[in-house]
Amino acid sequence: MNILQSASFNRLERTLDAAVLRQTVSANNVANVDTPNFKRSDVVFEELLSQQMNSKTLTGRRTHPKHIPIGSGSSPVESKIVVDNSSVMNNNLNNVDIDAEMSLIAKNQLRYNVVAQQVTHDIRNIRTAIGGK
Repeated sequence: MNILQSASFNRLERTLDAAVLRQTVSANNVANVDTPNFKRSDVVFEELLSQQMNSKTLTGRRTHPKHIPIGSGSSPVESKIVVDNSSVMNNNLNNVDIDAEMSLIAKNQLRYNVVAQQVTHDIRNIRTAIGGK
C-alpha cells in the first residue's frame, strides 16, 4: 500500500494545486486592474470538493488491479476557473476590485500555508514510523 496515494493525502495535494492556481488567477486579475473590458476570474475548488465528499456514493479503493471495483470510482476533484461577467466596477467595464483581490491573495496564502504544514506533518509522521526517530 502506498501511503502517499491515500484519499486524505490526495485531497491535500489537490488543495495545494488549487491554491497555486488561485494565486496565478489572482495575480492575473491584479495585473489587469486597469485593462478596459477585462473581466476578473476566480477558481472554484472547495465547492466541488464538498459536493464530492457529501455524495452518497460508496466507492471502494482498489489496492490490486485484480480486485473487484466497488462503486463508480469517482475521479479526483479538479479546480475550475470561472470568469465573472455579471459585474462592473469601473467606467471602462472592468470588474477588478484591487482591495478585494489583495484580500483574496492574503486569504489564499494563509490557506496554502496551513495545508503545506499539514502535508509536512503527515510526511514527518511517515518518516518517523519508518525510521523510528
